[in-house]
Amino acid sequence: LPMKPVIIIGAGPAGLTAAIELQRAGWPQVTVLEASAEIGGLSRTVEHRGHRIDIGGHRFFSKSDWVMDWWREQLPVAWPAAPRPGDAADPGAAGAEAGAALQRLLGRQAPAADASARDVMLLRRRLSRIHFGGQFFDYPLTPDLTTARALGWARCARFGASYAAAALRPIRPERSLEDFFINRFGRALYRQFFQSYTEKVWGVPCHQISAAWGAQRVKSLSVTQMLLHGARRALGGPAPAARQTSLIEHFLYPRLGPGQMWTTVAERFQRAGGQLRLQAPVVALHREDTTLQAVSVRRPDGSTERLEAAHVISTMPLQQLSAALRPALPQPVAQIAAGLQYRDFITVGVLLRRLRPTAAAINARTRIVPDNWIYIQDAGVQVGRLQIFNNWSPDLVADPTGTVWLGLEFFAQEGDALWSRSDASLTELALRELSQLGLADPADLLDTTVIRAPKAYPAYFGDAWPRFDALREALDGLHNLWLVGRNGMHRYNNQDHSMLSARHAVQAIVAGRRDKQAVWSVNIDDSYHEETESAG
Repeated sequence: LPMKPVIIIGAGPAGLTAAIELQRAGWPQVTVLEASAEIGGLSRTVEHRGHRIDIGGHRFFSKSDWVMDWWREQLPVAWPAAPRPGDAADPGAAGAEAGAALQRLLGRQAPAADASARDVMLLRRRLSRIHFGGQFFDYPLTPDLTTARALGWARCARFGASYAAAALRPIRPERSLEDFFINRFGRALYRQFFQSYTEKVWGVPCHQISAAWGAQRVKSLSVTQMLLHGARRALGGPAPAARQTSLIEHFLYPRLGPGQMWTTVAERFQRAGGQLRLQAPVVALHREDTTLQAVSVRRPDGSTERLEAAHVISTMPLQQLSAALRPALPQPVAQIAAGLQYRDFITVGVLLRRLRPTAAAINARTRIVPDNWIYIQDAGVQVGRLQIFNNWSPDLVADPTGTVWLGLEFFAQEGDALWSRSDASLTELALRELSQLGLADPADLLDTTVIRAPKAYPAYFGDAWPRFDALREALDGLHNLWLVGRNGMHRYNNQDHSMLSARHAVQAIVAGRRDKQAVWSVNIDDSYHEETESAG
């Protein structure tokens, strides 16, 4: 009898990684079902009148050698053939250690010689800063003389005393995200540079958010890590190869944005015989006891089709997955899934002739600053973060030398007042806050667009969150259902974490194993295997 296909729900990083890996392992039939008309999920690239938007910003950097090799296999690395000293493309510019760190990004392959090639990744410098009180500060903060002068010595002394107090008497047990931050940075630094932004993102006080979010996102970054990193740079030497994503100084980036990676993967999957169906939302998953038998998918014409399945790899939000199971999960477990919460994401794309003059400007014409991201810590504004797409890749901008292409990021709850504002109202808000922050003049506006991304961030709070393990246990009890990716696991994964979860699921399927612990071990806490993982 022919082997039933593996059905993969979702054509984002996790789903497409699983699809390619199953093909490589020789699985004869693989079908990917994508509810939308687009490839890439939250890692897609949105096009607007010759410009491109990266939703949320995706640095292609991972501590997993397997992930780095996988990315480079899809899109090789390009740079100018003769880099100038000090360019990001010059591995030796910052010394031997920095060169070694860059070589790890580049891998064993020779970079593509033609920097003008379309299907390549670029080597980019990372710069993220905090905007506070009209000034720019390193993100994470660099404890150096420049920062001290900008903050004032009295405030720095207060930060130091607060950190010492937290180090001597840490909060135990560490239950909330507030506890997590205070233990690592001190109460004063937490309130100044962590609390406001984090509460914008999540819409609830930090003391209501689980400390698990910090363990997965901030990991072991601390004042000690920041001091060591800053000291190496202040002494004129290269910073050590960063063990924390927040400290990396270079990253790879597809020339046309993150979606280029996933459209490339999707095309290769289809050329190798895989089936990819867009606008094909899953409306039911049919099970008998602990085995999934099939999924029902809605066709574009409104009819439904039943597809038999050997296994189902799912990246769909757990709320939707649980609601689609036939027969349903027991009521107490189904209520957990129904009660899971999310934060939603709005990007307002703003095309400007120029920014307002600042000391940080690097171009006299556009007054652009060199940042990838700017974290907005100023009170009185709703914008949480600002992307400058020119600095991710010049090819995201139709005229990268004569215009500035920004993405203002707002965090909302689907259906709330911010989410429900019209595009025109959101554009007005974005321009008003750019002016209020002293970053841009609304008179320099050339174009705008608004993108809403629902369920962008699985939330680690709410009545259902403390009971999540019971939901996980029930779903893991369906032996041929594999939960992967950010929404598939209700875990705040980066795309490399999502890829690794897919890889482990495929390895288990091919080997005939039912144990799912390896999948759930990805991005679990400070020590998870995000440390350098070999490609073998």
